[in-house]
Amino acid sequence: MGKKRIMFFASLLLITIFLSFSYAGITRESPLSIGKTLSSSNGVYELGFFSFNNSQNQYVGIWFKGIIPRVVVWVANREKPVTDSAANLTISSNGSLLLFNENHSVVWSIGETFASNGSRAELTDNGNLVVIDNNSGRTLWESFEHFGDTMLPFSNLMYNLATGEKRVLTSWKSHTDPSPGDFTVQITPQVPSQACTMRGSKTYWRSGPWAKTRFTGIPVMDDTYTSPFSLQQDTNGSGSFTYFERNFKLSYIMITSEGSLKIFRHNGMDWELNFEAPENSCDIYGFCGPFGICVMSVPPKCKCFKGFVPKSIEEWKRGNWTDGCVRHTELHCQGNTNGKTVNGFYHVANIKPPDFYEFASFVDAEGCYQICLHNCSCLAFAYINGIGCLMWNQDLMDAVQFSAGGEILSIRLASSELGGNKRNKIIVASIVSLSLFVILAFAAFCFLRYKVKHTVSAKISKIASKEAWNNDLEPQDVSGLKFFEMNTIQTATDNFSLSNKLGQGGFGSVYKGKLQDGKEIAVKRLSSSSGQGKEEFMNEIVLISKLQHKNLVRILGCCIEGEERLLVYEFLLNKSLDTFLFDSRKRLEIDWPKRFNIIEGIARGLHYLHRDSCLRVIHRDLKVSNILLDEKMNPKISDFGLARMYKGTEYQDNTRRVAGTLGYMAPEYAWTGMFSEKSDIYSFGVILLEIITGEKISRFSYGRQGKTLLAYAWESWCESGGIDLLDKDVADSCHPLEVERCVQIGLLCVQHQPADRPNTMELLSMLTTTSDLTSPKQPTFVVHTRDEESLSQGLITVNEMTQSVILGR
Repeated sequence: MGKKRIMFFASLLLITIFLSFSYAGITRESPLSIGKTLSSSNGVYELGFFSFNNSQNQYVGIWFKGIIPRVVVWVANREKPVTDSAANLTISSNGSLLLFNENHSVVWSIGETFASNGSRAELTDNGNLVVIDNNSGRTLWESFEHFGDTMLPFSNLMYNLATGEKRVLTSWKSHTDPSPGDFTVQITPQVPSQACTMRGSKTYWRSGPWAKTRFTGIPVMDDTYTSPFSLQQDTNGSGSFTYFERNFKLSYIMITSEGSLKIFRHNGMDWELNFEAPENSCDIYGFCGPFGICVMSVPPKCKCFKGFVPKSIEEWKRGNWTDGCVRHTELHCQGNTNGKTVNGFYHVANIKPPDFYEFASFVDAEGCYQICLHNCSCLAFAYINGIGCLMWNQDLMDAVQFSAGGEILSIRLASSELGGNKRNKIIVASIVSLSLFVILAFAAFCFLRYKVKHTVSAKISKIASKEAWNNDLEPQDVSGLKFFEMNTIQTATDNFSLSNKLGQGGFGSVYKGKLQDGKEIAVKRLSSSSGQGKEEFMNEIVLISKLQHKNLVRILGCCIEGEERLLVYEFLLNKSLDTFLFDSRKRLEIDWPKRFNIIEGIARGLHYLHRDSCLRVIHRDLKVSNILLDEKMNPKISDFGLARMYKGTEYQDNTRRVAGTLGYMAPEYAWTGMFSEKSDIYSFGVILLEIITGEKISRFSYGRQGKTLLAYAWESWCESGGIDLLDKDVADSCHPLEVERCVQIGLLCVQHQPADRPNTMELLSMLTTTSDLTSPKQPTFVVHTRDEESLSQGLITVNEMTQSVILGR
């Protein structure tokens, strides 16, 4: 009998403890206080009080349960934190949900409700906090109708022109301050609608018009894309954009405090970034101005539509394209008059449809052309599958040209811009036809004469084509390197599935794969248009196969089949350093000790390349995105396509083909093509300052003068020793003297004169000892950024001669 009593009381105690920390619902009798949580029945979401960095400010929020670091997806009192331990969330007598502080003052509420006999609050399996009428079961209020910065599956953005209601995402002010920030995400009332990120009242990024299952301005949404979105619009002036992710249990869309719209999916171990915008200069709204096209190339560039010229030649030459372009030859018609005889259309492919479009009709492509042709107010048209006919009566703004995907845009031009009069065309056609006839006749003669020889050569070439690459690889150069079959790689990567794509670089895409033995790999698939030809491919194979160091990425093999060139690497779980360093939430995972360990690891890998390896290698493209992290956050230098080998005591060379990444390139290399081991030291100095600050060099701007990262670091070091440069998120975990020393080392690495920069041996000594450091000189050259918008763009790797804008100080 005693044992039964003990078991009974033990069970009662466990139930009591469980109920004290996890609620089934919030009622007047059971409010939610600090230290207690409310969970969804499926155990995915959790509601409770939370704070940042042990701050006294407490917020009521919803997050993914059991996932570290915590991802908060909704905040109730985002503008009014509570600061006392007696705060609680409860239901009032009239059925409203209220947040009280210790003085029993209302800090936040959902407003008035009309509960017939009380209500309760529950957290649904979708992460939606709902207040339900006890009698009718009717939902009185739900958090899905009051977004913060995050959108969960089965929630929706919406607008209603009749009522003025609009549901948008609003960014946090910073990653530790959930109060409303500068950016919002909304769907527009245009027909068809598009998604837009707004910075205040100005458009910052837009998706392009919706076409049944995709946004036309997002090229990855092609015919193979499985859309997790739906958009509905009606004739009453309302629309709804819904997110429903079926393939991933955990996913969310968020707008960061920096204005980046991101989609995350959880793979069971970690969050994967599935989409991000803006990601390129061309993604910034109006980057090339009216009638300008932003070409998605490396580097991105602006050009005018055919028939248009820069509005300001001087500004265009300076790289300020925002004024756009103007028509070279004016149209000879106005209003709604018939312009058929004096105008024509020029067709441009792979275009993101410009803004300010108007839906014309569901007519076919020919009907769309005819409508625009007979209306001189129509400046351009596009027939898009899934939409129908779109027309433009205003300036063509925010047009982008992709390398693949996009739509065909037809622009109205004066006939003179389309190739001259009919008589000239006939004369030119006659001359061309006669020339072609002579050429074809001669070619036919040559073909018959050498037909046999050509056939034999073709067969030999076909047999040898696959072996040609392999023959260039000497066995002793790639000992131990495995040559994979193409079908093995296709199976491992699920035929290069978009869901397995890890990233996109200047030389192609990188995919995650799993071999039949379960080994995870990363496959670098070089695109034919990447600019990395045979030389770079051979270079990377030979180099990495010979280089063995714990701080260098390890190559497992390669695949050469037809035009396909693939490199197979070890898979590193944590991807690249930039995915942590420049992400407002993931950066919290790398405190100062981890950052210092990464700095040391990069330096050791660089020392091995320069001094300890048998080849002595200059990397030439050292940057944060080329630093990969293993499961223990140890850094590994990757991407050796641009590296150069040296023999003996040779340490310096020059090239007419400058290749690297703007911002990381040493001045002497960017200007003259002269590079040495000190070029890599300069790049390391930039990386060191980025790791300290958590800021990307390409988008950093301080003060009215728009000081760059190097200029600001110099000023900070002069005034305070550089301690105020440190990323505020890791300030609690650092030793100030260690940070100041690293700032000084970074400045020594970015000295203008290569001779003033340390070598890798000196660099390691500086990082691992407390010996006295020399004082750096003021950095003479800094990368000049054009305007505030350009600062938000990522750096670009260039594999051809580049003219960088560099200013002396």
